[in-house]
Order: sequence, then C-alpha cells, then structure tokens
Amino acid sequence: MGKLSQKLLIIEDDVALAGVLARRMGKHGFECQCSHDASQGLLLARQFKPSHILLDMKLAQDNGLAMIAPLRQLLPDVVMVLLTGYASIATAVEAIRLGADNYLAKPADTQTLLNALNVRPNELADVELDDAPLSPKRLEWEHIQQVLTANGGNVSATARQLGMHRRTLQRKLLKKPVHE
Repeated sequence: MGKLSQKLLIIEDDVALAGVLARRMGKHGFECQCSHDASQGLLLARQFKPSHILLDMKLAQDNGLAMIAPLRQLLPDVVMVLLTGYASIATAVEAIRLGADNYLAKPADTQTLLNALNVRPNELADVELDDAPLSPKRLEWEHIQQVLTANGGNVSATARQLGMHRRTLQRKLLKKPVHE
C-alpha cells in the first residue's frame, strides 16, 4: 500500500458504523478520524484538515445539512459526501446546493463510497437518470421531503401545509422511503 496522502473525516453519530467506515476506508489508503457530533466534527475539521469528509445527515440532535456551509468555508477544497438513511430528491438537491459534492443513501458499499469520495465537481460526467416512473408511495415520500425542507424541518408547519395530522406525518417520516 502507498503512503497515506488522503485524510478522511467521518462525522457519524452511530459509533459502530463510524468505526466500520474508518476500517473500510483505511484499507483503501485513507488516514481516518471519526467524530460523533457536530461541534466535535467542526473542531476535528479545523485540526485534522481532511481532504475528504463523510457527513451523516442526522447527527443526534443536529442536522448534517447545517454543517455543510461551515465545513465548506473552513475547507474549500474538501470532497464532502453526505450520507443518509432517509434519501430523498429534496434533501439531495439541498445538500448539493449547500456545497456537498455528493449524496449517498445508507448503507453504501465500499466501491460506491470510494467513487463518491474521488469525484470532484469539475469531473462530474453526465449523470444517468432512471426513466422509470416513481411509484405513488415514492412520489408521496418525495413530496413530503420537499415540503419539509421548504418548512426548515418544522413537522407541525409541514403537516398543516399538507393537510395532514402531525402524528400521521411523523409516522410517515419514520418509515424508510419506498424504492420502486
């Protein structure tokens, strides 16, 4: 194995998953550091000066989306990939708009992670989109995510706007998105 020239900061509140990611990426030449919350993540970014960042979207009480801009300001050339267990088009668009280089749904295999970490914005090729129509359940999920994002994550305001009871919306948000 060659010298460790690439530094990866993993900001993930699931300690076990962060450890697995660090071991997997370490085998591919990354020097890894892990952080399990937003403030520690920003501190480590300042000290460790990573070339790459894997950022979880849900960090206990914090939102990974809110960390993108400060991380980008601190490290303008870092390759930043947002990871989420609840992928939606709305959050993917928001992540890229805020400055993330890529966006992946969990779980992501090692090759997908490596591909995402090595992509620079000016190297992005034409992205192939699936032409298959989304299922009604997936369309509903995407719409809910879009309205939730527009309301700054406020569940009550989103429920009112969608004409839905808040608890019903909370139950829908707890479900993983349908992939058909």
